Amino acid sequence: MKKVIMGNHAASYAAKLCRVQVISAYPITPQTQVVEMLSEMCASGELPAKFIPVESEHSAMAAVIGASATGVRAFTATSSHGLMLMHEMVHWAAGSRLPIVMAEINRAVGPGWNIWTDQNDSLAQRDTGWMQIYVESNQEVLDTIIQGYKIAETVLMPLMVVLDAFYLSHTYEPVDIPEQEQVDAYLPPYRPQYKLDVNDPHAFNGLAMPDVYMEMRWKMQAALEQAKSVAAEADAEFGRQFGRSYGLVEGYRLDNADAVLITSGTATSTAREVIDDLRAAGHKIGLLKMRLFRPFPSELVRERLAGVRKVAVLDRNIGFGVGGIFAQEIKAALCNEAPSHLTPRNGGCDEAPSRLTSRNGGCDGASDGASQPSRPIVFDYVAGLGGRDITPQTIADIAQHTLTHDQPEVETMWVGLKR
Repeated sequence: MKKVIMGNHAASYAAKLCRVQVISAYPITPQTQVVEMLSEMCASGELPAKFIPVESEHSAMAAVIGASATGVRAFTATSSHGLMLMHEMVHWAAGSRLPIVMAEINRAVGPGWNIWTDQNDSLAQRDTGWMQIYVESNQEVLDTIIQGYKIAETVLMPLMVVLDAFYLSHTYEPVDIPEQEQVDAYLPPYRPQYKLDVNDPHAFNGLAMPDVYMEMRWKMQAALEQAKSVAAEADAEFGRQFGRSYGLVEGYRLDNADAVLITSGTATSTAREVIDDLRAAGHKIGLLKMRLFRPFPSELVRERLAGVRKVAVLDRNIGFGVGGIFAQEIKAALCNEAPSHLTPRNGGCDEAPSRLTSRNGGCDGASDGASQPSRPIVFDYVAGLGGRDITPQTIADIAQHTLTHDQPEVETMWVGLKR
């Protein structure tokens, strides 16, 4: 069944189709409609679930942690300062190995006070142990939440589905809402091996002494590494059953590309149109959409960028004191593949000084001949913070700058900055 709905309601329908049993949330712009619709569904009996109203986002995450620990499917949603307030419990959800799914509507963090989109709120949580998938359309919102439970319940780690404020959250698009029976066939009931159960008592989250704590963290890391293949298979199975799949990353017109633009979220839709125009003008440029951010699909990034000379990363975020956050991850992924004739001393980045030809971080560089495999030069562009529009002209300017320069002039380039 197709409906024209906003992105927030796509998240609500997805949670309902996943047969969530407990929802807890605190309203915050631009997320409010997600849980508002779910609360109405619970009140009317359309969704047989418990809705827990709370006084803060910290308590909302605490509530879904408790619910998930009892073995039920739990859901929440938040944005920006709500996610900041959740931060302590976000760690507890991941450390407890609970497959909670959260819709996170990207909103800039104050001050100054801003309700529009950028990615710093979700990316501030990138090291908590939560998986993160960034989506481009309302259809992808719905589909990814359904996929998210399958992934999370397989590897026993929480997952956030991240969508742009207003560009998706409040924008109406046609969305194909599958039948409940189809989703049930794809996503069976959650049956955890261990849970809080008065008839089968267990202790959870007690004191972890130094002789076990590190192993607990290693198991979380191993689960996230496993999540890459699990997410790929969940997406492929979804494609077989529903006719739609997205990949962990998505390449567009990468054939014979000398340069590749890397995007995430709704900027990708605009970028496709610009790439088509540039291709028509004779430029060998392609597009790579980053969908999965945590765990970071380094192997896929290296594979898709093999043979490319330049990479332009469009970051709708800023890691203060470093640069665009996606760009730093891309550089690390490319850096970590050491040339076969070198023996890296420290994770693949320590090459002999004569081999380091790049001025932007030391790990990107053009080939110095047959002896040195080429790594792309990475151009880091920051744009669209606080909801500023990323227009076709913005992306065209980024592409033209990359195509006409051998190296970035500075480590991080701010696009459209008022001076």
